[in-house]
Amino acid sequence: MQALRWHGVKDVRMEQIEEPTALKGKVKIKVEWCGICGSDLHEYAAGPIFIPKDAPHPLTQEQAPIVMGHEFSGQIVEVGEGVSRFKAGDRVVVEPIYACGQCVACKQGKYNLCEKMGFLGLAGGGGGFSEYVAADEHMVHKIPDSVSFEQGALVEPSAVALYAVRQSQFKVGDRAVVFGAGPIGLLVIEALKASGASEIYAVELSPERRAKAEELGAVGLNPADGDVVDDIRRLTNGGADVSYEVTGVPVVLTQAIQATKLSGQIMIVSIFEKEAPIHPNLIVMQERNIAGIIGYRDVFPAVISLMEQGYFSAEKLITKRIALKDVVSEGFETLMKEKSQVKILVSPNL
Repeated sequence: MQALRWHGVKDVRMEQIEEPTALKGKVKIKVEWCGICGSDLHEYAAGPIFIPKDAPHPLTQEQAPIVMGHEFSGQIVEVGEGVSRFKAGDRVVVEPIYACGQCVACKQGKYNLCEKMGFLGLAGGGGGFSEYVAADEHMVHKIPDSVSFEQGALVEPSAVALYAVRQSQFKVGDRAVVFGAGPIGLLVIEALKASGASEIYAVELSPERRAKAEELGAVGLNPADGDVVDDIRRLTNGGADVSYEVTGVPVVLTQAIQATKLSGQIMIVSIFEKEAPIHPNLIVMQERNIAGIIGYRDVFPAVISLMEQGYFSAEKLITKRIALKDVVSEGFETLMKEKSQVKILVSPNL
């Protein structure tokens, strides 16, 4: 089958590899759509970050070259021995977290904090930028007929957003500000709407992404127009209840802190490539608190249920659909050059 494999920085290749089989405890999935994630883009442009290059991943025992793609939907074509929850023909998505099940975090049920944690599509085990994937039964979730395969490809990134809101101190009726209206930032806006936010502000330089945030119900703010922190404080009468940092840019983290109210919270959703210096007094003197999340846990069913109600709409968030063979030129390179793009979906069937 055809698959996109990461070999090194700016070195990802379409290659012919062996088709996976449904071994014991696994299901074989025909991929319908796979989204390009920001982490995929980071691996392409500056990796390895999560991809094991110099030594095998401790859970998959694989190392580069590995098949990429972890935001995907598809249909089961074969089930392995012992699989009881699924059958051929089921429409599914995959929760792509690998966890050891033995460490302190795993024993507490916090499998996304596993000391050996990895992602299918980044740490081995196949990936969604291919024709077929074989996944462990426990990683698979059914999607109803009312949720399209395109919508299904948004379940994984939507889970990040919903988990970020759930793990924050946000309460129904609160006012929130989202710094960064890329794909995850826009999904955080959707998660905040679903969670009962009274006001949502989106800070974004790109006019196209800011317009998309406004389309989703946020008040768009351009940080180039003036002091965005002052603007937020004025609009919220002292600061947002919770701010969500979704850019990974150090200076923006400081703005996110300053934009929260007394005893407010800053939730860091992005992965930072560099250290971000902050003055502790910004926290201490206002009794603010900072939290962070990585990935998600136990939220896929809730995301799928919200999608049935119309949240995390594919029609509003998908800006381009491309064939697997064009993923580098029309996907990765396009996302690096065009800030108007939000979510690009890839299909091996085009």
